[in-house]
Amino acid sequence: MYIPKQYQMDLDEAVQMMKSYPFALLITVDEQRPLATHIPLEIREDDGKIYATGHLAYGNMQKKTLDTNRDVLLIFQGPHAYISSSWYQLEEVPTWDYLAVHAYGTSRVITGDELKSALDTMLNHYESHRENGRIWDTFDPKLLERAIKGIIGFEIEITSIQAASKMSQNRNDTDYKSIVSELEKSNDQGEILVAQWMREQRKGVFSSKY
Repeated sequence: MYIPKQYQMDLDEAVQMMKSYPFALLITVDEQRPLATHIPLEIREDDGKIYATGHLAYGNMQKKTLDTNRDVLLIFQGPHAYISSSWYQLEEVPTWDYLAVHAYGTSRVITGDELKSALDTMLNHYESHRENGRIWDTFDPKLLERAIKGIIGFEIEITSIQAASKMSQNRNDTDYKSIVSELEKSNDQGEILVAQWMREQRKGVFSSKY
């Protein structure tokens, strides 16, 4: 991914974005043809390494590319928004602001207790805080066994991360404040999240002295 220096996201921010927006695009290659699946992932850090775990439907032919594959790409998409140049002081072209992470790694298929542990962790992540949440131990074991037969689990060790936070860092404070103000008028959740992210980065712009 091409990332100008001013838009490069540091590693800690990138990992946090992966955790915050874990519904990613899994990309592999089968005989020179790219394959892709939109899939939720569980991101964990362990002994200085970063891992992503997930699973595919058994009928998904991408499963054949996941065992001992050193060329796997995960794409995580954060908030993004169209930025109108009518919000600038001077004439300029419009652009698009966004957060994105490309994570490269090595995949392997996981089975048995390791797969069950990964599924248990994912259920806890999304269910434990809910009233009557359906965590692992609340399901009929026979139902879980049938469900597991219908999936292929995998783990990806992340070996390289490219991350971009292109959020109008190149604009002066007046334009920056105008962009946030216009985005905050929107009913679109993505645009509102972009505005929130931008406010956090230049808190002083929105103080009373401006």
